[in-house]
Amino acid sequence: QVQLVESGGGLVQAGGSLRLSCAASERTFSRAAIGWFRQAPGKEREFVAAITWSFGITYYADSVRGRFTISRDNAKNTVYLQMNSLTPEDTAVYYCVAATRILLAGTVNLSDQYAYWGQGTQVTVSS
Repeated sequence: QVQLVESGGGLVQAGGSLRLSCAASERTFSRAAIGWFRQAPGKEREFVAAITWSFGITYYADSVRGRFTISRDNAKNTVYLQMNSLTPEDTAVYYCVAATRILLAGTVNLSDQYAYWGQGTQVTVSS
């Protein structure tokens, strides 16, 4: 059973930055993707970003592209989400997710493609 532990959430003013971390107990599969979803109050869970362990291929939601950067440290089995230029619309619980197989580029944004989920970390952006 893979465990994902998120950290780095908190309260920040609009325009500020935060960096989330997700430590995985093990890599699920060398070419699988690991990434982030988020869920705001009253809204559906949505894809944020993902990266593949082996080649570092990245994927972003349109709403965060250019502001968020996902990266990984294979030696530490850790994935990071650097979030810049935050807005109140980024307020949500952020979940780290990990797949167990290769995902097609067109499916990385689908929550049912990820077998493992962390407990989530709250990010609140004040205006």
